[in-house]
Amino acid sequence: MTSPVEEVTPVESRVAEVGGVPMSALVREVRDPRAVLVALHGGAATSPYFHHPGLPRLSLLEAGAALGFTVLALDRPGYGRSAPFAEGMRSPERRVDLAYAAIDLLLGDRPRGAGVFVLAHSAGCELAVRMAADERGHSLLGIELAGTGCRFHPTAQRILGGARPGRPTGLQRLLWEPAELYPAEVIGGAHFAASAPAYESDVVARWAPRDFALTATDVRVPVQYTLGDHDLVWRTDPEAMADIAGLFTAAPRVVVNLQANSGHNLSTGLTAAAYHLRALSFLEECVVARQESRRGTGGG
Repeated sequence: MTSPVEEVTPVESRVAEVGGVPMSALVREVRDPRAVLVALHGGAATSPYFHHPGLPRLSLLEAGAALGFTVLALDRPGYGRSAPFAEGMRSPERRVDLAYAAIDLLLGDRPRGAGVFVLAHSAGCELAVRMAADERGHSLLGIELAGTGCRFHPTAQRILGGARPGRPTGLQRLLWEPAELYPAEVIGGAHFAASAPAYESDVVARWAPRDFALTATDVRVPVQYTLGDHDLVWRTDPEAMADIAGLFTAAPRVVVNLQANSGHNLSTGLTAAAYHLRALSFLEECVVARQESRRGTGGG
């Protein structure tokens, strides 16, 4: 009899060429998955944001695989192996096309279980919402959005002066405080840090004040939205959280959460395991809903 451990492959790096653009990812594959979780990192980061080799308890890839999900942490367009090609990725449609094509090529003919679910952090949420709003996104199981928003926290307002591009003094504080909520070895993100592509400053400048609200109305799959209760980038009060939920007018279900004892970088904090389990629980609910839907329509 095969043990559950033997059903999970080690974390591996994969690269797929999409029209001459190499798209890279970290993958933890389950041979007979309940579903596939695609994880999208934030700004100035890469896919190892979701997998610290020395701290397996923080790893989304480890947590997802343990519960029967294949996890694909994709280097977003303009990051990882595709960084040299970033100038050709200014169009949101181009980035969405690259992401969908990369997922298909990286998974190949491997089983996907009930389907694909997208989890995104911070600047990665822009791509996740656009993917879900796209016609192809209507077949996604759902999306989990973390570390994004429409209203800046007062601390962020003082440091950023609004949504101006660039890397102002004090950004480290916004992203990594309170420091006591993170393992010392992850603060600063040295193991996943990368230069952000030039196009991302424009994305950041437009996302909160305009594009988030405009795009969210076209999302037609379940949505879960999570912020750390100590997030210093985005407002976490009930009014701000309710505003986010209200953006997804076409989604069949919207859940908002405050993750206790957590800062902005939810997947690297001391509560990363708790956050990942909450996200994976929502994914499990989406899997069951999809299975019930298929049974109700005679889809087997």
